[in-house]
Amino acid sequence: RKDNTGYDLKHLFIGAEGTLGIITAAVLKLYPRPQAFETAFCAAADAPSLLTLLARLRSSAGESLSAFEIINRFAIEIAAKHVPAASDPFAEAHAQYALIELSGPASIRETLEEVLSAALEDGLIEDAIVAESGAQSQQLWAIREAIPEAQKHEGGSIKHDVAVAVSKVGEFLERATDLALAALPGVRVCAFGHAGDGNIHFNLSQPVDADSAAYLENWGRINRLIHDLVMDMGGSFSAEHGIGQLKRDDLIRYKSDVELDLMRAMKKTLDPTNIMNPRKVI
Repeated sequence: RKDNTGYDLKHLFIGAEGTLGIITAAVLKLYPRPQAFETAFCAAADAPSLLTLLARLRSSAGESLSAFEIINRFAIEIAAKHVPAASDPFAEAHAQYALIELSGPASIRETLEEVLSAALEDGLIEDAIVAESGAQSQQLWAIREAIPEAQKHEGGSIKHDVAVAVSKVGEFLERATDLALAALPGVRVCAFGHAGDGNIHFNLSQPVDADSAAYLENWGRINRLIHDLVMDMGGSFSAEHGIGQLKRDDLIRYKSDVELDLMRAMKKTLDPTNIMNPRKVI
């Protein structure tokens, strides 16, 4: 479990996207299967309210909180519209939603219900559903999983995989939405993602009846606006999908010369003939 014998090279391979070598083996730690899984779907007036709910759940449930996905109204609408397996679980529309999962001891349902009940009483959330079965849990997850497919049916989509500090997610969503609407009037914001670690997929569906090809010509310009904002907030312009080829110019723009020189030196040292996934990342 502890090995402090010089440079720890494994972290070099995280984010390297195969440019430094090939992983040939992995060591995994196994944990006991949780006794219970509980899923809930909540609705709120705004993202900051859901982030307060997230803080309460972390305080009450600790490591049992295994998922907290934030979803805006537009994402719910297109999922229910285009994917048969997905449907809006509430009778009324709300601005923001959260898909929550707890996994742990049998008592976690009681913990979940207590937190949600208090949040309703405090006006923190406007409605909530706790799954009564595995099938209902799958139905709630189907909403979140349907969003990427549903976006394809709404025309061109300019996408961002970004992250900010969890405490700044609400601020980011507000500022990024204002920037997008000012730059592209009529654009429809499809924002969803892993609020528990500040990772938001801030995707922008084209205005209704717009020409997709013409709309997508704005990709670079809008990426610059959103990525500049994220970096100004101390975040990341590529939270989980990496650099590849599409974001190499962004890497040069946002990383310091020292960081880039170090990355190039590592690449040259470990792959002097440049055969490991060439032309990616750097």
